[in-house]
This record gives sequence, structure tokens and C-alpha cells, in this order.
Amino acid sequence: MRYYLIAGEASGDLHGANLMKGILKADPEAVFRFWGGDRMAEVGGRENLAKHYKQTSFFGVADVLRHLRTIFSQLDECKRDIVAFGPDVVIHIDYPGFNFKVAKFAHSMGIPTFYYISPKVWAWKERRVEMIRKWVDRLFIIFPFEREYFRKRGIEAHYEGNPIMDSIAQSLAEVPSKEQFALENGLDSRPIVSLLAGSRKNEIKKNLAFMVALSKAHPEWQFVVAGVSWLDKGLYEQLLEGSDVKVLIDKTYALLKHSDAAVVCSGTATLETALIGTPEVVCYRMDEFSYRVARAFVKIGFISLVNIIMDSEVVRELIQHDMTVEKASEELKAIVEGGAKHSKMMEDYAAMQRVVGGAGASDRFAARMVEILKEKRVTK
Repeated sequence: MRYYLIAGEASGDLHGANLMKGILKADPEAVFRFWGGDRMAEVGGRENLAKHYKQTSFFGVADVLRHLRTIFSQLDECKRDIVAFGPDVVIHIDYPGFNFKVAKFAHSMGIPTFYYISPKVWAWKERRVEMIRKWVDRLFIIFPFEREYFRKRGIEAHYEGNPIMDSIAQSLAEVPSKEQFALENGLDSRPIVSLLAGSRKNEIKKNLAFMVALSKAHPEWQFVVAGVSWLDKGLYEQLLEGSDVKVLIDKTYALLKHSDAAVVCSGTATLETALIGTPEVVCYRMDEFSYRVARAFVKIGFISLVNIIMDSEVVRELIQHDMTVEKASEELKAIVEGGAKHSKMMEDYAAMQRVVGGAGASDRFAARMVEILKEKRVTK
């Protein structure tokens, strides 16, 4: 069968690649066309990569408004490409602003639409639930609490676990010892604090400067940025100038594994950090306009996935004006080994791990999708 997948950022590329591997196990004759990145290209062939997420990732209300013309042009391009490819299904991977518009189009063309990794409609923009009802044929969710949420709204979603566990399991299996990791990357013997400042340029600009200021208050620790290869390394060098903070590119999981603590932006990274077992404090700042918009529409009490899943403050969140060096320093001292909050955080992490489940979700989701499509073919 023919599969058209759409992912618009790094996490979607990673989950898309693992899903494609699972699809190939269930449907060895699968043919792919996709919007994504290098990981999906490794599975489905670079010649089948229609657009790289480096060209489609925009962050915050202001950034989206500045690039509206580009976004609409890309939407038209995607629709034309879908028609030319003639897929048996379009699989939308998170990235809701773009994907819902494409889902509406694909649905109107009679092409089955699967939504993999549901938009966080329970946090904000609940009106998108109606879009799911109208334009999405099957919804695949990755958090257990979402089952009851969607069921109450008349949508039976498919849950097979969280695919993030597959990514973590694969990566940690290849992580060298702490001594070897330090030697290979020029790190010294001081405790390591990971800095996860985000994956988009504007996001990093808003958060990394604060993290550098925090590092200068703690020379007893070595602070290391988890950088990403799709951004110019010069961006990090510019923001790190005058500090002794290092940056390691595309080594996030290994860095977290060997870190004594982490300072993490909101998003999937907060969950990844917790599942790896690294104590963390969540610090996040955006432009003031986007922040005011978010405050007006966000309906939940937390922004980190760790706290949302557990419905309690497992990790402290320092957001916008609350994000100060003093508060972050206090929290770091409390969560490192021997600190007042360390043991409780580790207990909460273990409880969350039981809720999220183990590896293998990507293959289970893929098998379910293939099964549904084969059943649909039989009933035609």
C-alpha cells in the first residue's frame, strides 16, 4: 500500500521514522512519500522526502504570522503532491496547524486520514476536537488519559503505548560509559547539568541566554547544551560567547543519561528527560505577545508533560516572569542527588514510567494501521 506521512518538526521526524519501520514489518510492500526529515528519509528513501521540516517549522504566534505566505504556499504544494502520489492513507503526525488543513483536503478527496500523536486539544484549542470528528478517520493517541478524554467527546481513539520509549531504548543501548563520553566530548570531572533550550531558533534565543546566566552562578557544575544539527552551530556560539558552556550536537539522550540534572524547555523534552531518569527543572520563556495569547487559551495547570501525565507537580515549572536565576538555582540544588527533593522526584519518575509503559509502541501502532487499511480494502 501507499503511505503519505506529514511531520513538521524533529520529534515528528523521529516518531515518523519508527512508525515507518513498523509499517514495513506489517506491510513489506509499503511505498512511502512524506514531509519530514533525515530519519524518515533513512527509512523511506531520500528521493521520497517531499519537504524537510527545516523549511516548515515556525514557532510562536508572531513567527507564524510573519511566514503566512510561505505556509499557504507549502499547503498548496502538499495538496498537489498528495494528488500526484495517490496514497491509500495520509498519516498526520502532530503538527496540527498544518496537518488539519491537509486532513480536510484529503478527507474531501476520499483519502483515509489517520492522525498519529493527537494534538493536545485537552490543553488548548479544544475546538480542534470538532476538526478531528469531521476530517480524521482514525485517531492514534500516546497518553493513556487521552482515551477517556476523547471517549467523552464521541471519539474512540487507538492507544498502544508511547512511541517515545522506542526512541529512548534505541538510543540508550548505544550510549558509552560516562568516562568514555566525557573523554570523547572534552568534559571534565564536575557534575553535568544539561541545557535543553528547544529545537527552534526563536525558542533557543528566548531561553539559552537565561541558561548561560544560570551557569555563571554555578562554576561548581559544568553546563552543556544539547544542540541540534538542523540549526546553524553559529547560533549557539553567538549565544554562548563569554561563557564556558559547551554545546554537543545530536547527543541529547547520551548527555541526559550522564547528567546530574537538567534545565529543560517545555515540550516532549521534559518527558524524555524524566523517562531517562535525570532530575529536571522546567524553564520556559516566549515573546510577550505569544505568552499572553497562551495564557488566555491554555486550560490546564501545567505545561510539562511529566506534570500533565501525573496530574501533579513532579517537576517545578518556572515560566516567563517566574524564570529567574535565583529560583532555578534553588531548584537545581534541591533535585541533584543528596538534595531535599531528589528521592521524591525519582519515586515520581518510576510511577510515571509505569503509566507510560515500555518499548514497542511504534510497531503496535503500525500494525494496527495496516490492519485497519487491509480491512477497509476487503470491505470495499
